[in-house]
Amino acid sequence: MALKYLHTMVRVKDLEANIAFFELLGMTETRRYDNEGGRFTLVFMAAPGDEDCPVELTYNWDGDEGLPSDSRHFGHLAYRTSDIYGLCQHLMDNGVTINRPPRDGHMAFVRSPDNVSIELLQEGDNLAPAEPWASMENTGHW
Repeated sequence: MALKYLHTMVRVKDLEANIAFFELLGMTETRRYDNEGGRFTLVFMAAPGDEDCPVELTYNWDGDEGLPSDSRHFGHLAYRTSDIYGLCQHLMDNGVTINRPPRDGHMAFVRSPDNVSIELLQEGDNLAPAEPWASMENTGHW
């Protein structure tokens, strides 16, 4: 019996804010499904070349009172990048908090608007330590 990875689903409270966040990471919307009867929207976001490994953003039109406030019950999403310093700077320039800076030139963590933890990993060898990252402290939870 063979298995194939399909997607990771996260519930979101503000669909447009979350789409904008994932676009800052370089992802694009690959498909959308609006369900009138169930009163929900599914938006699939994927990195270029990884369209078969999307994140499914699930938005319930009437709210979702059962959504955990921390959204950490599943762990985190992880993405590899060719320039962790450049991506973290781009995110910061757009108002995203770098919760765990890439002090080691290898790994960083940020949070989506609904507190989904996102791990960013440098492709290949670690980058040489550089400021402001090398001396930047952790902020909040990651």
